[in-house]
Amino acid sequence: MSDPPRWRHVRRQLVGIGPHAGAHRVALRAGVSVLGPLLVLWAIDRQEWSIYAAFGAFTSLYGRNHVHLSRVRMQSTLAVLLTLATATGVVVGLSPERAWPAVPAAALVAVGGSLVSDAQDWHPPGPLFLVFAFAACASLPSSPGDVLVAVVVAGASAAFSVLVGAAGSWWRHRHGQRVDDGAPVTRRTSYGVARRHALRNGLAVAIAGSIATAAGIGHPYWAMVSAVVPLAARDLGPQVTRGVHRLVGTGVGLGLAAVLFAVDPRGLVLILVIVLLQVGAELLVGRNYALALVAVTPLALLMVHLVAPIPAGTLLWDRGVETVIGVVIGLAVGSLTRRPDRDTVAAG
Repeated sequence: MSDPPRWRHVRRQLVGIGPHAGAHRVALRAGVSVLGPLLVLWAIDRQEWSIYAAFGAFTSLYGRNHVHLSRVRMQSTLAVLLTLATATGVVVGLSPERAWPAVPAAALVAVGGSLVSDAQDWHPPGPLFLVFAFAACASLPSSPGDVLVAVVVAGASAAFSVLVGAAGSWWRHRHGQRVDDGAPVTRRTSYGVARRHALRNGLAVAIAGSIATAAGIGHPYWAMVSAVVPLAARDLGPQVTRGVHRLVGTGVGLGLAAVLFAVDPRGLVLILVIVLLQVGAELLVGRNYALALVAVTPLALLMVHLVAPIPAGTLLWDRGVETVIGVVIGLAVGSLTRRPDRDTVAAG
């Protein structure tokens, strides 16, 4: 029987709003990091490459609580890995039979990303963005020339994000703001725990992706991404919180996305909307994940629709159904493989 105080804590987390904790700085970095590459692609009339730029710009989301060299090291690692995940996804997309090979490949990305995340104490933790970058690109038909384009665009966008992050630290230091260069408390994870955690992520991605692919639902990568969301937490209570947040936030976000699709922004207006949604997501993600998903959901849908337009109703339906599949699988895997006596993470 579950411990009532623990579940009362879960209920508080579901509706609670966390502290601001300097979220405006992270939001500004994220907004600038995605704005720059999108403006360049718009200027050269290559908006179909925007998805590669967006995945590279995910680099800016890492190292939220790090500064100076600590942030540069973390973001540099993610810059390389996100570029590789994007390019490898494009390689899988070369095959006309890409749907099924993408599933085990995404599971391997989840395993590898989870292991590195635990080893380097990524923030945000887990392989979510690597899985998203790989699986989304793998779902799109591509040609051999697209591989080099993906490497260049994603790599340049990621490098720009690292520079933006470094410039932020320099600016605060230059203007006399206190910047603690000490790394935050590090989670020390034993190899055994990290390995089990990685296998959970891989298993969840494989099962969710297989179900969505076998069912013939478009965009199976949303099921795979949603499956790893609860597993970013180790304990069952926080996993449930993240899962419920994902469902509720996505549901509300789909409503906002429907409105935006009806308005149909294009060109510079679309870029502005995407940047505002990115900024909004980063302002909220550390305070309440469900609220952040209200911005993240239309952001992801607009980026996908920009590259591979399909009827808005189909896109919204696919996102909703696959989110449910992924969250259910992620929670099931987290619950069935839980070992409270082994999965403790020590801080020091």
